[in-house]
Amino acid sequence: MREVRVRLAATQVEYISGKVFFTTCSDLNMLKKLKSAERLFLLIKKQFPLKVSSVSKGNIFNEMQRLVNDGPESWLSAISIWKNLLELDAKKDKLSQRDANPLKRKVGENDVSNPKKLKTEQMQELQESRECRLEKQMEEETAEQGDFLMNREKSQEAFQNEVVKAADDPSQKDLTFRVSCRCSGAIAKTFTAQEVGRVIGIALMKQFGWKADLRNPNLEIFIHLNDIYSVVGIPVFRVPLASRAYIKTTGLRSTIAWAMASLAEIKAGAFVLDPMCGLGTILLEAAKEWPDVYYVGADVSDSQLLGAYDNLKAAGLQDKIELLKVSVTELPLPSESVDVIISDIPFGKKFKLGKDIKNILQEMERVLHVGGTIVLLLNNDHHRRLQDCEQSGIPLNSKGSPTDEPGIEECMSPREKTDLSDTVSSSSEASSQGGLDKMPPVGSLVPVECYQVSLGRTEAFICKYRKSHSLGL
Repeated sequence: MREVRVRLAATQVEYISGKVFFTTCSDLNMLKKLKSAERLFLLIKKQFPLKVSSVSKGNIFNEMQRLVNDGPESWLSAISIWKNLLELDAKKDKLSQRDANPLKRKVGENDVSNPKKLKTEQMQELQESRECRLEKQMEEETAEQGDFLMNREKSQEAFQNEVVKAADDPSQKDLTFRVSCRCSGAIAKTFTAQEVGRVIGIALMKQFGWKADLRNPNLEIFIHLNDIYSVVGIPVFRVPLASRAYIKTTGLRSTIAWAMASLAEIKAGAFVLDPMCGLGTILLEAAKEWPDVYYVGADVSDSQLLGAYDNLKAAGLQDKIELLKVSVTELPLPSESVDVIISDIPFGKKFKLGKDIKNILQEMERVLHVGGTIVLLLNNDHHRRLQDCEQSGIPLNSKGSPTDEPGIEECMSPREKTDLSDTVSSSSEASSQGGLDKMPPVGSLVPVECYQVSLGRTEAFICKYRKSHSLGL
């Protein structure tokens, strides 16, 4: 929610159950810059959930088909907006490619270093030959330069041309499509995603005359049905935004890494440390967004550090981020020398902590200067341990107990766009503070924010702390 407001000047921002809905006038180039979003969709419809209790399957199928048959103009309008976005993006790509290429004649003239050694006719032939080759080369390069999101399947330009051509047809009967469906809650107990996709697909073919293509469609339709809403949308990009082109080996989910870095209030000239950096995903995301910073990553695992270096090299950041092989409990840094600490605390599935979470936090607390920020990704067990004052090995200023407040589930992963109101946004942001009154300080570290996030089958917490005073005071 914060990112779309700041980066896209979004309005009518609303959070509901793992999705962020918003309106914006931004073009595709700006939308591509979203870092906290897993995927981005152009909204077609958002309705109340389908009722499945004491209703026959046939009636429910009819309700599903109404997502298509009721208000077909909303579908055609969304297709038109989607087509215009792709068309405008293709034009901008062509202009940028022309600006990036040097003038042909200047290159041809500069290529001839010693004209006195050549006859006039030879000079003309050589120049014409080089100009022809250069022009051909420029044409080939322009044709080869597609959008980076499409490089796994076909060039974006070719894809956009196909889509625009198909969508320009008033009947749009040349469009091919595929339906992707996700069901959860009560409806998932009655229907499979395949059944829902088939019903929606048949309705689309009857209503618009589109043809189904499961392998390489012009258009993908996304349906999400649960107990809260029924959502229909078009993925703006074929490849998810979370698939970073600059990350060679994936570790922590990139959206979570960026969200953690964005909470850390990184400023130019700061000293940022990840004392358990693993493959370096957090540092990569931070360095891409905030480049004028001194970054250090530490880890005890040779294999993790090698993987991190490969990632840094692939991203061209090997000179921006320093890697150290050290233990998180024995950091070779002076006390109060670090401005920001961001770290994904191992959950214990692949890598064991070896020591208690509080011993690790003590060393982080030591090297962090007063006013500095710590942002941690914690599993439920770590989060509970930090709230348990009675068993704490770190002096606490007040007693606390585990909180029942879950914070915001996936609040840091805005995914979709729509024109809904902003009624939920303020209350959802406030709920992130719900458990803070129950969260005690950990030594000099005072809790600032806490969000619950989903890592697939695993739930975790992003917790932010600020150091309030020097140790011993």
